[in-house]
Amino acid sequence: MNSVTSNFKATALTEETLRTQAPSIFATGPMAGLSRKYAFVPTAQIVNDLRAQDWVPVAVEEQRIRTETRRGFQKHLLRFRRAEQMETLDEWNVELVLLNSHDAGCAYQFHAGIYRRICSNGLVIANDSFRVMRFRHTGLLGGEIVQASLRLLDFAPRIGELVNRFRERQLEVREAQEFARHALLLRYESLAEAPIEPDTLLQAHRPEDEGADLWRALNRIQLNLVRGGVSDWHKDRRGKLRSVRALRGIDSKVTLNKGLWGLAERLARGEPLASPSEVALSA
Repeated sequence: MNSVTSNFKATALTEETLRTQAPSIFATGPMAGLSRKYAFVPTAQIVNDLRAQDWVPVAVEEQRIRTETRRGFQKHLLRFRRAEQMETLDEWNVELVLLNSHDAGCAYQFHAGIYRRICSNGLVIANDSFRVMRFRHTGLLGGEIVQASLRLLDFAPRIGELVNRFRERQLEVREAQEFARHALLLRYESLAEAPIEPDTLLQAHRPEDEGADLWRALNRIQLNLVRGGVSDWHKDRRGKLRSVRALRGIDSKVTLNKGLWGLAERLARGEPLASPSEVALSA
């Protein structure tokens, strides 16, 4: 991917785009068969209320379904940015990440996120830094969800401090390799099952990502694990080329992002990463 930054001036997603890419946002009721205790608050209402608080949607995706009965009610993810940040050219911006579903499969969740303009890269911050806010669909009020979004504004300066610590933390070769090994285990059951070596995960695809600091190492690893396409040109037993496949699932991407951020925080604090076991850190 080329290092083009002219498209960083974000454009808020229109309602038409949201309806096309994630119709479940606009469900008018919960999926049939749910308990009477289930409190239905449509995501569309939350989107409108967040807009009133100057949060505008800039990215959206919807979970793929396996059963037709879940169509229109499945999990969806939206990323919001502050309206005053839409015209900035900062290297990164804080984002609000909202998850919800209308099939009782997911509580309302708010996560802190970061959008990095160099590679259109979206990170999600680990719970150690910003405790995810969850709202169960029982006795739920839309207003309390929107008010909770203001907590992210209070936390924004802390995010900047963390990014600066990541930038200042220079990794030794051994530390970078250990970071990559742990990162592989966030996706694969064992290092032997990973399609690439840890060193390959550290490869940069653009000059701006080259360097030994923790911030750029984190972004290189995240990009390679989420976007995929990285290969050591090794073949499996059937002679098929092995490579990292792009992550598609909402849950898998959020879990991986938070796991990577947690590893980076430990390194930033000077905590050595224990030798990775042959068991994945998360599913």
